[in-house]
Order: sequence, then structure tokens, then C-alpha cells
Amino acid sequence: MKHSTTQQTRRGHRGPARRIGRSLALVLPVVLVLSGTLAVTRVNWSGDPHDSVLAATDVSTAADGKNAAPRTPQDVLRDQLLTELQAKDPGVALTHLQQAVDERPSLAKHCVSIARALGRAAVRVYGPSRAQSFARPVCDTSFASGVLAARG
Repeated sequence: MKHSTTQQTRRGHRGPARRIGRSLALVLPVVLVLSGTLAVTRVNWSGDPHDSVLAATDVSTAADGKNAAPRTPQDVLRDQLLTELQAKDPGVALTHLQQAVDERPSLAKHCVSIARALGRAAVRVYGPSRAQSFARPVCDTSFASGVLAARG
């Protein structure tokens, strides 16, 4: 004699709730990861409200109009500082480099290469002796080593 009034289902057929649950278990993590990634790329990490926000879909366009590889934050910073060096002077660019590293510690590992690039550019723009006069202890005196490297 059976005591239950509900119909027993076979093991392989557990109903629509189980299928919906499995579908959500597969789709939901993907949706959460994608939405979280897009949210993080839209945050203005520079601290300056006037700077444009880098997005995951931001890519530089080459002269022929095709998409190039996305630019890294250190490349963007290097280009901004090199432009600033030519427009103003290396002292201002070095100050802004130090501020950028203080605001975004993840740029610290790129500070040496950026400061050296600024030193080499300063020699091209100002000559070796005047470029050396702008040297400061930013990023372990890498600016001065860039000046020295461009001299010889």
C-alpha cells in the first residue's frame, strides 16, 4: 500500500524548475562577470574629473582608419607628459608624473621608463645642459639617467 498521494517522478525527469535553475546557474555568473568588468573600466581612476574616462572599447585608430590595440594607462600617461614637456617644460611634466604615481600606485612600476623617456625628450627639445637643470628625484632619478643616455 502506498502512503503518498503525489506521483513519483523518474530520476531523469525532475521538471521545469530544475531546468530553469540549471540555465540560471550557467548564465548568471557570465552576466555578473561581464557587468562587473564593464563597470570597472568606466571608473575614472586618474582622480581628475576633467580627464576622459578610458573604456574597454576605447581603441586608438591608426592613420589608415583601422583599429589598433587598446592603449595602456602608462602609455596614455607617457604621451600626455611628453606633450606637456614640449608645451611647458620638463619640470611641470615631472611634477605631474609624481602626482600620477601618487594617485595611482599601479603606475609606480612604469615610473622609471616614463621618466627616462621624458629625459630623452628633454634633451631633444632643450639640449643636454638645459635638460639636466630640470632633473629631480622623481622615480629614482630616472629623468637624469634618460638625459645622460640621450647625451651620449
